[in-house]
Amino acid sequence: MPVPTDHTKPLRISAKENAFNQLQQWIIDGTLHPGEKLNDTELAGALGVSRTPIRESLQLLEVQGFVRMYPGKATQVTEVDKESITDLLPPLAALQALSAELAIPQLTEETIALLESTNRIFAHAVYTEDYFSALKIDEEFHQIIVDAADNPYIITMVASLQAHVRRLFFHNSIILTEKSIDEHDKIINSMKERDPIAVSSIMSGNWLRAIEEFHSLKSN
Repeated sequence: MPVPTDHTKPLRISAKENAFNQLQQWIIDGTLHPGEKLNDTELAGALGVSRTPIRESLQLLEVQGFVRMYPGKATQVTEVDKESITDLLPPLAALQALSAELAIPQLTEETIALLESTNRIFAHAVYTEDYFSALKIDEEFHQIIVDAADNPYIITMVASLQAHVRRLFFHNSIILTEKSIDEHDKIINSMKERDPIAVSSIMSGNWLRAIEEFHSLKSN
């Protein structure tokens, strides 16, 4: 019989991808504590998979800096170094700024409308002090721009760095403020005006400001 080719194919996630995503989330939100020793047999039982995808996931997490593997001894969740924000945000800011520049030629009315509506939702979350939701919505706002840039290398690198941003947020190193709402508006307006220099500067500043705020809070 002829096989249809125009149907929507279900998105299937492998056992390794599912294990990786869940373990990474548990490390980010602190379910798996910094310094905690990980047992692949226990993790496999908790996730209902064999030890192989767990081991493969732990290897990927080590590459990302979330765990450290000591052959023949133990695998541990890495400690949270709040000072790492100084190393983390500059490259992320550069990639986000480049994404905004590259997105300008690809802009559509639909993308602009989505950015504007997302920033309104973000503003509501900030004003109501729902900072967990604000973090997720802030990610969505920036991801719209990264996706519009349509560069697979940037997408991959941003995703890796963004995971560390989430972890620092859960450990109170990153705080979202009303300033971000205004900066998002300026980013949108600069993109509307097709001004790559302005949007790059504003986008970079939006990310780097978090470093200043972190050091400001630390000194108080």
